[in-house]
Amino acid sequence: MKQIVTLLPLAAALVAAPALAADRVQATVSCKPAGVSLAYDCTFKLANASTGAPVEKAQLSIGADMPSMPLAHNVPPVTAKATGTPGEYRALVVLEMHGDWALRLKIGGPLRDQLVEMLNFSPQAVGPARKALAPDPAPKPGRKH
Repeated sequence: MKQIVTLLPLAAALVAAPALAADRVQATVSCKPAGVSLAYDCTFKLANASTGAPVEKAQLSIGADMPSMPLAHNVPPVTAKATGTPGEYRALVVLEMHGDWALRLKIGGPLRDQLVEMLNFSPQAVGPARKALAPDPAPKPGRKH
């Protein structure tokens, strides 16, 4: 009987572990021109996707690449700093040109996750990406490309 009692806490921990592993991070990203060509002041709001609770004490790094030009344009990761507002982080992202960029968020700390946010960066503003990541549709029969 003593073995069963000893195993109960272990069994309870194993049942709880998948719930913690399933927690994902939800990110809200907003960027605006920083006043220097191709530099953007970006704010990242991180929350637990299951509970909505802000993700505090995270280690957040942001890399960027242009999906339309694989391996041609990518930016080394920068580290975001906490702003003092729970779950909010800021970083200066400097790109190589305007257009659609995939921001690659690597999150460490209490929750570990990786996310990709597609945004269109122009000199005046930042908004949703204009181009999809999906490959072009198959050519229609009878048309030359």
